[in-house]
Amino acid sequence: MAEQSHASSPLLDGIRVLDVATWIAGPAAATILADFGAEVIKIETLTGDPYRTLVEAPGYPQTEDNYAWMVASRNKRSLALDLASTEGREILHRLVARTDVFVTNFPFPVRGRLGIRHEDLAPLNARMIYASLTAYGEAGEEADRPGFDSTAWWARTGMMDMVRDTQDTTPSRSIPGMGDHPTATALFGAIMTGLYRRERTGLGGHVSTSLLQNGLWSNAIFAQAALLGAEVEHRPPRDTSRNALANHYRCGDGRWFILAMPRQDHLWPKLCESLDRPDLTDDPRFASREARFDNGDELRGLIDTLCAGLDSTVLLPRLREHRIPHGVVARTGDVAADRQARDSGAVVPYDVPDSDAEWLISSPITIQDEAKVPPRPAPGIGEHSAEVLAECGYDAAAIDALRERGVIG
Repeated sequence: MAEQSHASSPLLDGIRVLDVATWIAGPAAATILADFGAEVIKIETLTGDPYRTLVEAPGYPQTEDNYAWMVASRNKRSLALDLASTEGREILHRLVARTDVFVTNFPFPVRGRLGIRHEDLAPLNARMIYASLTAYGEAGEEADRPGFDSTAWWARTGMMDMVRDTQDTTPSRSIPGMGDHPTATALFGAIMTGLYRRERTGLGGHVSTSLLQNGLWSNAIFAQAALLGAEVEHRPPRDTSRNALANHYRCGDGRWFILAMPRQDHLWPKLCESLDRPDLTDDPRFASREARFDNGDELRGLIDTLCAGLDSTVLLPRLREHRIPHGVVARTGDVAADRQARDSGAVVPYDVPDSDAEWLISSPITIQDEAKVPPRPAPGIGEHSAEVLAECGYDAAAIDALRERGVIG
């Protein structure tokens, strides 16, 4: 579904962003800003962000396009810069002086060595928003500790433990970027809040979030129970849950789906009809919520049998027709044919020559009457170095000299 804009230019047109970050969560926040029209310059080492090579690791799907890079770095320009050199830092300082948002997720010791801490850069531009992404937060004995979403978001916050059936079940690995992308959305929110504060006060400032904070926010219900002293148990296996109407089932064609029916009394007759067993509506074993809980094992086994006799192509449309809350346990490959993902703007057209991709995962924020910019290809390493430096006042001879000295790439 195409988004219409009444504005003459994108919402964040004129906002300049320096993406001085690596991997996913920090850069992805800058991607959302770019989607709404911000000018984003990605500062990379001369060898590039290591995230560029993620898809070369064993076990990753193989395609002609670097799918991870195209999602995280679309609509950006790349400046390959040696920040460890004096001249490289001089270039960065010129950029900072004309920047609205500075995004980084470098560990604090690295920021200190490179001179890119908030206290280093704030004197150069009092209106700049300094956006900091860390693994474990800005303070505390672990603030300097490096981490990824698999360690700080997934494992540290209890979620990795909670999704296994028992203490003896092997913990499940996270999906690549599973915690990074929602954390990037939180950092985007912090940045926009900082920009709003600047509109009111005229001052920039320091905003931040962490993988740990976002993981605890994702696990907030059970984590808060733990803060109150409660004993938090593992999620019960499907075969031990008393609530048969909040469980997952397998259809005759092998596809799984999950039911979520908080309004059980209202929806129970409709579920019975969907399963071709309207007679169960008044069965005294299941006629009330309490009875269905008391006879949960029996009901679950009965629904198992009934679902096994119906293909998902038959049963799931019935559930939709009766507005019974449910969800198919989708395979990742299903997204290619998911019309709702396209119609809702979760994926958007990708019209780029020499690319096999026709659709691209969009950022998860929509603003009515504010169109996102069409996605442009993610840049090569230092693809725009000369262009960016020329905008900062460097002439061609100076740019060539910087390249020869290994300051830019």
